[in-house]
Amino acid sequence: MAKKRRSTRRLFKGIIILILTAVIISVFVYTPFFTLREIKLIGATYLTKDDIIKIGNVYYGEPLFQLETDDITKRLINDLRIEEVTVKRDLPNTLEVTLKERKPVATIACDYGYLDLDRNGTVIDSYKNLKSMPIPVIAGAVAKDLYIGDTVTDEMVQKILFFLQQLNETSLNKISEIAITGPDYVVAYTNMSRAVQIRIGKLERLEEKARLTEDFLQDLELNPHRVEYVDFNYTAPFIKLAQ
Repeated sequence: MAKKRRSTRRLFKGIIILILTAVIISVFVYTPFFTLREIKLIGATYLTKDDIIKIGNVYYGEPLFQLETDDITKRLINDLRIEEVTVKRDLPNTLEVTLKERKPVATIACDYGYLDLDRNGTVIDSYKNLKSMPIPVIAGAVAKDLYIGDTVTDEMVQKILFFLQQLNETSLNKISEIAITGPDYVVAYTNMSRAVQIRIGKLERLEEKARLTEDFLQDLELNPHRVEYVDFNYTAPFIKLAQ
């Protein structure tokens, strides 16, 4: 009889522990204190918190412990704009997303809007209206029948992308447009307070011209004289001052 009573007490204690555990878990999972209220985005330059919500299929107000971070990570990494990503909960109400972007190098017009291209010419984003982004627009060329994941094969565009990827990020962000003005001839324009024309010219010696462009853009901020254009077609760069 004594053994039976002890067994009954152990069973009763076990049930109580299970009930208490379930209550504690329910409190953590469903209490408003542990619901998603903030997304901490680390390492992003072009992607926004709204992009993460859309791509990751998450919503503010969801119970934080019900969010499957592995599933969110898989959805995010499937986006071509994202190269690497880590997702974790940050109690009590934050989802922390650390990522490395597949950075766009240029934007080009297409038959239904605009495309962002990475350094290889792969389309990593598309949209109808031109966005305000710190990367140059390629003018004088239109990409047709291309969608996210496709690659631009136009030889001139590929050469322009090669030139742009030689620039450091600071210099790249100072160029608003790179225009194809003739066969194998391009001109870039700065987006600085004093818009200046950079005559890159023929698409040759591109690594050298990229280095010259970086030096010119750096010196331009310190130059007290107003520059009309710089021409890199010559052995030595020719700078034309504004009248």
